[in-house]
Amino acid sequence: MQSYSFLGNTGSGMIPSTSSLLSLYASFSTSMMLLRNAYHELVPRKIESFLISKLTILFSRKKSASLDTFIIDDSWDGLDRNKLIDAARFYLSSKIDSKNKIIRVGKFRGQENVTAALVEGETVVDVFDGIEITWQFAKEEGSNDGSGNGGKNSKNSNRIYNKGYFEITFEDEYRDKIFNEYLTHIIHTSKLMTQGEKLLKLFTRSRGGWNSIDFQHPSTFDALAMDYERKQSIIDDLNRFLSRKEYYKRIGKAWKRGYLLYGPPGTGKSSLIAAMANYLKFDVYDLELANIISDSDLRRAMLDIDRKSITVIEDIDCNSEAHSRAKSKRKSSSSDDDDSDDELRVTKQFSLSALLNCIDGLWSSCAEERIIVFTTNHKEVLDPALLRPGRMDMHIHMSYCTPQGFRILAYNYLEVKEHPLFKEIDELIMSTEVTPASLAEELLKSEDADVALAEVVNFLKQRKLEKEKAEEEKKTKKSIVEE
Repeated sequence: MQSYSFLGNTGSGMIPSTSSLLSLYASFSTSMMLLRNAYHELVPRKIESFLISKLTILFSRKKSASLDTFIIDDSWDGLDRNKLIDAARFYLSSKIDSKNKIIRVGKFRGQENVTAALVEGETVVDVFDGIEITWQFAKEEGSNDGSGNGGKNSKNSNRIYNKGYFEITFEDEYRDKIFNEYLTHIIHTSKLMTQGEKLLKLFTRSRGGWNSIDFQHPSTFDALAMDYERKQSIIDDLNRFLSRKEYYKRIGKAWKRGYLLYGPPGTGKSSLIAAMANYLKFDVYDLELANIISDSDLRRAMLDIDRKSITVIEDIDCNSEAHSRAKSKRKSSSSDDDDSDDELRVTKQFSLSALLNCIDGLWSSCAEERIIVFTTNHKEVLDPALLRPGRMDMHIHMSYCTPQGFRILAYNYLEVKEHPLFKEIDELIMSTEVTPASLAEELLKSEDADVALAEVVNFLKQRKLEKEKAEEEKKTKKSIVEE
């Protein structure tokens, strides 16, 4: 019988011989042994273990379909801003790459580089300790529903609308690590990214909450028309406050400081606040008590103020609730019959006790490293409860301009340190009462030092004559009354 080879005439349907199969098997086995020996010679055992572990993780991930999601939105139970969302925005700006086809870009004042941000629907994959975390930006359902109510009827009405939120998705086995380590990593990284580039903000409050603009007031302590000793005492007090975190904790007091700036208009109260903010690198929150409609509204406003900030309540004497309580009661009782005045009813909802509680009561401990500044033109009308230490710790009298203060003004405006007219100007300043703001207006009239200082002399002489005339008229009236 004729035998047929396995490799030949296979298309004829003949069965290969046993010897052909054994020959093929031997050849295949020899080849596999050679490949195995070459593999072990070329691939070290450590690399082999690494590749096996990675393949195992890869295939196990493919099998796992259990994912967890964290949501980072703009608010937390309606009481406080979620600081994590601000950190997330900075953090993600460095993670966006060419894979993101659509991104938001912008350049803001105080920033050297263009900033990138996610748009709705785009995702970013971040890796932390070998864990893949997927970020996605989304908006609340109904936030742009066209109803004019900002989506307030949405089932998740506790979130801030029209601002969006982040979703981070990861495998559920890493939940604790993401919560305890990754979120902390985001905050720490964002702080490092923004270190040394803080752009101060000026916050104003409306019915919808705090809104901010860039705070770019140029005032500094060097430029303030104030006596050196007084400026230095304020700087020393601020430095002492900043260095006493543990001290305040040890004595059981909230880490805050209160200042009362009082004096006539034009004496530099607002400029001093701006100088304090620039010196400390603190944001400024301008709280207008006229916009506060109730005690709860006041507490909410104070809770929303961040640490490392200066809260400013200007012209506190213009609010009747801050006046002497005896005077306020008389004024209140005489106005009780006029129930038709809506503005009066709104004012009655805000109480002095609520203000005191926010400044120095239980609510004052809700934030650290804060400064509160009151300004007033009439200190004498304020309730003594507002003025005691712990509420207003340092009272700073913003007086009329002094010769030393004028020297600073002259240098700021004209860049002169000495001039023949200084002696006459000093004598005139000491014999009359003029504010730094009024003298600054005279200095602005010319860039020529001789001309500008001559204008100052004429202005001071006129003010001195007006003062002498007013005093003479006062004496005349007094003598007539006595007769």
